[in-house]
Amino acid sequence: MEYMLAFLRLLLDPFLMVACLIRVPSEVVKQRAQVSASTRTFQIFSNILYEEGIQGLYRGYKSTVLREIPFSLVQFPLWESLKALWSWRQDHVVDSWQSAVCGAFAGGFAAAVTTPLDVAKTRIMLAKAGSSTADGNVLSALHGVWRSQGLAGLFAGVFPRMAAISLGGFIFLGAYDRTHSLLLEVGRKSP
Repeated sequence: MEYMLAFLRLLLDPFLMVACLIRVPSEVVKQRAQVSASTRTFQIFSNILYEEGIQGLYRGYKSTVLREIPFSLVQFPLWESLKALWSWRQDHVVDSWQSAVCGAFAGGFAAAVTTPLDVAKTRIMLAKAGSSTADGNVLSALHGVWRSQGLAGLFAGVFPRMAAISLGGFIFLGAYDRTHSLLLEVGRKSP
């Protein structure tokens, strides 16, 4: 229960929104560079500002936040549950490397189940300015993918996404757990 309360505080934390304010413009430019490999990044950035204004850099902001919330709702409780199960099975608290393994599994699973939301976000970010998809309606984008490509379209890129996020979960959640352990040790040794 303690972990759920901490997670709900995290969910309501404005840092998620602020992180997306930074992440979304770079994601928009990156994705457009990936589909226009011959165009330089600065030119893509300039074109977005010229053709769409600052709003063009934030196309997909809502869909990014709508992807991040369920991702976190899956990843963090699963990570904590896997650590608790492993701790119970070995009869002591997991080591940092074990926490990292749990983080990799939790991240990969969360990535898999939220891939349709990531596909919708990508479609919104890459849509032609002024199109109905560019308006940012996630349900409409999901419906369009479903209609044109079915289930396979909704899960396009699921394996590379799972691999990247599993690696991130291993590194970041393992490092978080190690740092947390070190700070607790320092706290116990301090007067």
